[in-house]
Amino acid sequence: MSRDLLRFLVPAVLVAMICNPAAAAEEPVPDQGDFIIKDFQFRSGETLPELKLHYRTFGQPRYDAHGAITNAVLILHSTGGSGAQYLRPEFSGELFRPGGVLDAENFYIVLPDAIGHGQSSKPSDGLHGRFPHYGYLDMVEAQYRLLTEALDVGHVRLLMGASMGGMHAWLWGELHPDYMDALMPLASLPTQISGRNRAWRRVTMDAIRNDPAWQGGNYSIQPPGLRTAVSMLYLMGSNPALRQQEAPTLARSDAALEGWLERVMPHFDANDLLYQVAASHDYDPGPGLEKIRAPLLAVNSADDLINPPELGILEREITRVPNGRAIVVPFGPDTRGHGTHTIAKVWEAHLARLLEQTDPATR
Repeated sequence: MSRDLLRFLVPAVLVAMICNPAAAAEEPVPDQGDFIIKDFQFRSGETLPELKLHYRTFGQPRYDAHGAITNAVLILHSTGGSGAQYLRPEFSGELFRPGGVLDAENFYIVLPDAIGHGQSSKPSDGLHGRFPHYGYLDMVEAQYRLLTEALDVGHVRLLMGASMGGMHAWLWGELHPDYMDALMPLASLPTQISGRNRAWRRVTMDAIRNDPAWQGGNYSIQPPGLRTAVSMLYLMGSNPALRQQEAPTLARSDAALEGWLERVMPHFDANDLLYQVAASHDYDPGPGLEKIRAPLLAVNSADDLINPPELGILEREITRVPNGRAIVVPFGPDTRGHGTHTIAKVWEAHLARLLEQTDPATR
């Protein structure tokens, strides 16, 4: 089974157990906690009496003479994932290890589960189709409150994210421009969802909403349309070369898709997926890019079908970010299409330079 697409949406601890049951046990175990926000007001006008945000942390906070935390790093996950997606050898095992770029002995690393994801509040917890309709702006606001109110983090050394988390990073830079020393969005574009990116999301949502068995979100068994929705993730998450390599004939192509669906379908919920994909409706950082003050390094990969470099969007828009730079990693043996964002060895040298260039001790 291909691991690269699983990294795109399926929680990484689950992926590790599916692909290699021993792998999950080898990874370091983070501290975990829950933060409850009372009467959280969504931009839709809806309210949730108690919004739970789950989070994981590595390392310990360090404080300056004024009692402020100085070594916090916030890492945001992708659509359908959770902070757990980073608990794997290719990411935490590479970055958080002793001597790694984000050595947990030196940094206080925070991995939150966004609204609607992981162990945070989500439709499948019980509200189903009555769960408030959230967007990226709600998710960023909840993350900000988690950091500032629950963890007492008034400033972060680095804020990075991948895919949806990368899009959140652009919004963080605009909404809270003095909150971070450095920004690193991965596998994302600083523009409203449109074109093919909007199309695959729309097909995914329509497959669920147009299924009579969905019943407005109040189904008792998963609607068949969920299978079509999940199949879209298979199409978009990898690159064509890897797909052809693993499925070089008609029969093997059918077998690869069927086998993948058989493994992952039990771990999806139609409402959760629908809400997660629909949440991008209010993502539009374009008008505010000049507000970003922190040094920003955007990293995409050339074989990303969701954010293809031939659109020229990243190269055009990065010029509007006062301290912004962009890198497109060339297609190669270690890239995995959209899932390249989880393969730290591909881009960690760029991260190391960003941290070096923004080190407060040298400024």
